[in-house]
Amino acid sequence: MTEPAPTSFRLAYVPGVTPAKWVRIWGERMPDVRLELIAVTAGDAVDLLRGGGADAGLVRLPIDRDGLSVIALYEETPVVVVPKDHLLTAADEMAAADLADEIVLHPHDDTLEWASRPGTAAQHRPDTTADAIELVAAGVGVLVVPQSLARLHHRKDLTYRTVTDAPVSPVALAWPAGTTTDLVEEFVGIVRGRSANSTRGRGGDEPAPKRTASQKAAAKRAAREEAGKIPPQRSGKAGKSAKGRSAPKRGRR
Repeated sequence: MTEPAPTSFRLAYVPGVTPAKWVRIWGERMPDVRLELIAVTAGDAVDLLRGGGADAGLVRLPIDRDGLSVIALYEETPVVVVPKDHLLTAADEMAAADLADEIVLHPHDDTLEWASRPGTAAQHRPDTTADAIELVAAGVGVLVVPQSLARLHHRKDLTYRTVTDAPVSPVALAWPAGTTTDLVEEFVGIVRGRSANSTRGRGGDEPAPKRTASQKAAAKRAAREEAGKIPPQRSGKAGKSAKGRSAPKRGRR
């Protein structure tokens, strides 16, 4: 029995990642399949995908890739979040070394991979980035995060500056390995910028087979006949032998 076509596609996404553009394109190309968005923390995204709670997910690298297919999409610029009246706001950007005298908060959901963390570590690690933002506002320390997270947790009393040599934050699309369905392929095509007519998407047309030289010649002749440039070719060849030579003439009786 043929399984019914799925009517929805579940896409998980971690804080800071904004899938709005891809959701809009999905709606245009796949109006019969509803895209269901599932907000998930960075720490829970992998378990959600492995457990079948979503068909695919927009995640921050690095992650444990075991059992997952992963394609990188883009990298985010790191910034340091500070109070608006902080001395670090005097510059538009800075190096990690400029944070040497600061208490730099390190929440448990942080995904930035530092070779060596700048500044002084706080005595206690906040559980989430949201908690760390509250501590920055209270003057406890500063926080380095991907720029989208700084925008997500925007406050009037805080601002941020680019840290030029801090590790970037790669964003990727991940889904359970071995379950690359037509809908997954369709979404992969969307995030990679393929056109609606791409042959790799579910809605793409099959590529036309290449024609042989004789087929091309026949098509060209047919077009010329249709335009009246040459007389139509007879379907029969009564005056020719099987090998294409003229048949011998019969003598008169």
